[in-house]
Amino acid sequence: MFKCIFSIYIESMSISLQPTKDETVKETELSKHEPKEDEKLGRLHFTLDYNFTENSLVVGLLEASELPAMDVGGSSDPYVKLYLLPDKKKKFETKVHRKTLEPNFNETFTFKVPYTDLGGKTLVMTVYDFDRFSKHDAIGAIKIPMRGIDFSQSLQEWRDLQKAEKEESERLGDICLSLRFVPTAGKLTVVVLEAKNLKKMDVGGLSDPYVKIHLMQNGKRLKKKKTTIKKNTLNPYYNESFSFEVPSEQLEVLTVLDYDKIGKNDAIGKLLLGGNSTGTELRHWSDMLANPRRPIAQWHSLKSEDEVNSLLSNKK
Repeated sequence: MFKCIFSIYIESMSISLQPTKDETVKETELSKHEPKEDEKLGRLHFTLDYNFTENSLVVGLLEASELPAMDVGGSSDPYVKLYLLPDKKKKFETKVHRKTLEPNFNETFTFKVPYTDLGGKTLVMTVYDFDRFSKHDAIGAIKIPMRGIDFSQSLQEWRDLQKAEKEESERLGDICLSLRFVPTAGKLTVVVLEAKNLKKMDVGGLSDPYVKIHLMQNGKRLKKKKTTIKKNTLNPYYNESFSFEVPSEQLEVLTVLDYDKIGKNDAIGKLLLGGNSTGTELRHWSDMLANPRRPIAQWHSLKSEDEVNSLLSNKK
């Protein structure tokens, strides 16, 4: 099987992407709604356990039930994002489950945290509705203070989802990419379309952003390509295409940077796409492989460099 990981950095940049007119229009026409205050948001079935030997919290996401329909078609595309407060340095995401209000996740995630520190942590699990061309809507969330959990035995329970709080404005921005793979030619084409809501990096409140793409194999960078620099903008439009000859090996690609004539270019954010990625990034990669020779476009939220490096270290 062809495997690949894209690594995208955005530095001192803000990108605004518009969906393409072909395959994107169909999905963008689907309007979405937020559940009303008195609507039931569904329930989440999970397990909690602490491994005292490994000094780690083990979270099992089993399933969700009675989720509200977020799409016009009367369904949702749910996935769960989870992290520990207050640091939020390490986040996990489940796979996306298409067109269901009763998803079975059956995934396990491990947080390395000393037991003496666990009491000050709060586990947050948020169910989102995936959308390829717009912001993912939060369906509901569960917050569990760790100080109230008895870890002398494993915990398994259902809990009702509550209205999700808006995430703090730590967002680094979003980027839209199109991926196309031709198996017979071993050719991967990446089109950097645009980005939006990028973090301001320059003193004047603007940036000179560009995207750098890395092709990597076994941790070594084989090829590097980059887009043009877009001056004085937080919403650059690129629509630039790059092709790679890919031998069924791992690939790590894409870095978005801010160009600065004086000093080092600052990274705004990063993204991993590939067979070993997770969550919505894995969904994009899987959709590309399932549709050979067809370009598949999708929006992605940028992650911090620390967050992506943590994901990479877990794949080694």
